[in-house]
Amino acid sequence: MRLGVNIDHVATVRNARGSAYPDPVRAALLAEAAGADGITAHLREDRRHIRDEDIEGLMAGLKTPLNFEMAATEEMQAIALRHKPHAVCIVPEKRQEKTTEGGLDVAGDDNRLARFVAPLAEVGCRVSMFIDADAKQVEASKRIGAAVVELHTGAYCDFHYEERFEARDAELARLTEMAAYAHSLGLEVHAGHGLTYETVTPIAALPEVMELNIGHFLMGESLFVGMEAAIKEMRRLMDAARA
Repeated sequence: MRLGVNIDHVATVRNARGSAYPDPVRAALLAEAAGADGITAHLREDRRHIRDEDIEGLMAGLKTPLNFEMAATEEMQAIALRHKPHAVCIVPEKRQEKTTEGGLDVAGDDNRLARFVAPLAEVGCRVSMFIDADAKQVEASKRIGAAVVELHTGAYCDFHYEERFEARDAELARLTEMAAYAHSLGLEVHAGHGLTYETVTPIAALPEVMELNIGHFLMGESLFVGMEAAIKEMRRLMDAARA
C-alpha cells in the first residue's frame, strides 16, 4: 500500500504571513525522504494555499509521483496538461468551504466529466475521481474513463471523533463494500481525507485499497515530532493493518 502525503497546509502557514516560508516544496522533499510514496497538492481556484509556482517546483524537484488535485475547470485542465503530472485527482470545490466537504457528483455530471478526463488520460495522467462511497458514483467514474477512484473517508473520521460509533461503523461498511465493488469493475482504489493514527487502521486493512492520501494530520503532527517521525508512524500503522 502506498502513502501519498499532502503538503497543502505547509502552504497555508506560509500564506498566513504572506512570506516565502515555510516552503511546501521543501516539505515535500522531506516527506519523500521520510518514506512517502508520492506527494499530493491541491491547486485551488482561489490559490488559498498551493500556488502555481509550487506546482512548478514540485514537478521539477520530486523523484516520487505528484498527485495533482484540482477542480474540473478549464483553467485547471490547462495547467495539468502543461505539467503532465503522474496523477490528477478531480475534486469538488466550493469557495466558502474550509476543506473538501464530500465527494464529487460524477453521476450527475458524467457527460462533461468524460470530455474533461479524456485529454488528461491521453497525455498519460492517471485520472482519479474523489467520490463518496456510493455505487452510482463508482459506476459513473468507470463509465467516464477514470482509472482510479479515491473514496472520501471524511465522514467516517468525523463520526469517530464525534463518538457517533454506530454511524462510523455504518460508513466503514459502505467504504468496505464500495472498495470491493470498484475493484471488481477494474478501477484502482485509493482512500483519503481526515485520516489520523486513530482512524487509519480499518481503512488500511481493506485489501482493495492501494493508496492512502493523508495531509492535514501529518502536517500537524510534524509540528510536534518532525516530518520523518510522523510519516514513519503512519507507515507503521498502515503496514501493521495490511499484515
